[in-house]
Amino acid sequence: FESLGDKKIKTHGLNPKTLDKERLKEYAVEDSDICLQLKNVFEEKLREAELLEVFEKIEMPLVDVLLSMEREGVRLNIEELNQFSTLLNTMKIDLEKEIYSLSGEEFNISSPKQLGEILFEKMDIDSSSKKKGKSKQYSTAEDVLVKLKSEHPIIEKVLEYRSLSKLKGTYVDALPLLVNKKTNHIHTSYNQSTAVTGRLSSKNPNLQNIPIRTELGKEIRKCFVPRSEDYVLLAADYSQIELRIIASLSGDENMCEAFKKNLDIHLDTASKIYGVSHDEVTKDMRRNAKSVNFGIIYGISAFGLSQQLNISRKEAQELIDEYFNKYPKIKTFIDKSIISAREKGYAETISGRRRYLSDIKSSNANIRNFAERNAVNMPIQGTSADMIKLAMISIYKEFNERNLKSKMILQVHDELVFDVFKPELDIIKEIVVNEMKNSLKLNLPIEVEVNTGENWLEAH
Repeated sequence: FESLGDKKIKTHGLNPKTLDKERLKEYAVEDSDICLQLKNVFEEKLREAELLEVFEKIEMPLVDVLLSMEREGVRLNIEELNQFSTLLNTMKIDLEKEIYSLSGEEFNISSPKQLGEILFEKMDIDSSSKKKGKSKQYSTAEDVLVKLKSEHPIIEKVLEYRSLSKLKGTYVDALPLLVNKKTNHIHTSYNQSTAVTGRLSSKNPNLQNIPIRTELGKEIRKCFVPRSEDYVLLAADYSQIELRIIASLSGDENMCEAFKKNLDIHLDTASKIYGVSHDEVTKDMRRNAKSVNFGIIYGISAFGLSQQLNISRKEAQELIDEYFNKYPKIKTFIDKSIISAREKGYAETISGRRRYLSDIKSSNANIRNFAERNAVNMPIQGTSADMIKLAMISIYKEFNERNLKSKMILQVHDELVFDVFKPELDIIKEIVVNEMKNSLKLNLPIEVEVNTGENWLEAH
């Protein structure tokens, strides 16, 4: 404080001249000493758990990368978002009118209590519905309504209304309020330790949940734009990386061969499990095969698959059985992963990241089954997370060493988004693809899809 003289500084309402300087020094020394003691304790624990390499080669180098991304942020087209909000409001009003017309009266559609009474008492849509919970209300949860979609047109309209309301409230109206007035960019915060699989998460706002599956949801991505006319957005996405990882980890020849030949993996899977040529595979066959491919990673059951595909449980079980018949080493990998987790108490990635699974020996079947699914999924999803983190570190280092103007601005699971200075576009593509492909080697090819555009939707 003595060196500051009369300079104005933030002191949280305290006068520097009246502060106990000796106490401040004591506090600073104590703070540093405790940090050092903790460092020594945790470093040894990491070494004992064989996690020091994950910490030193992945998590710590990533801190600078994430700090750079958070500071840079991403530009938002607020005017377009506001126009979209007006459109959504008009659509919302129209939906309200349709719902009121179908129900025969006006009510608060957003109230589960009122909605339940309208659907299950007045309209008697589902005679098996019963009031549940302490509030004695009917359940109007999404999974309940989805099952009743075919019962009455009002169900579809209510689901549309909910989706539209969430889109408008959570994203379209909220995002402009979070734009930093100094930078005119929106700045998220990335968390390295929230997701147990090692994936990054995002908050304030959560930019990893920006919708992509619905046509209306996609419109939001249109509003994420380059910083100026001299820049363009570039999105780089790992192609079916989790399937490539399970193929590599399991060593299944059939799936590895499909990726090595650069085949459409879902079409090839459909061809195998239905016993037809590629040319004979229908859209429904491919759709079913895709659901099995991704469902296997998350430990899907015959019941879950039947619900997802709207087929009988018997047919779903036959699909799963035939899948394992054609990809036997994937079944072996799943079984071994569960046995290993039960013996060690954890599952781990190629890089050595661990997820401890204390419930893997639970006497409760539901709890144990959940842990077993995690024992299979974690090595796959966690390896994917490690792969993109390592790529981010290498890309960031290359950008700095070459003194490039382009910036990495977003990470959404298997996708990286860059704000690229147009004269640097070719070199950025080369760096990004090379580092993403080589960040963590598998025993089969890794493919990276790269696109550019004047907004995030175009680039995705």
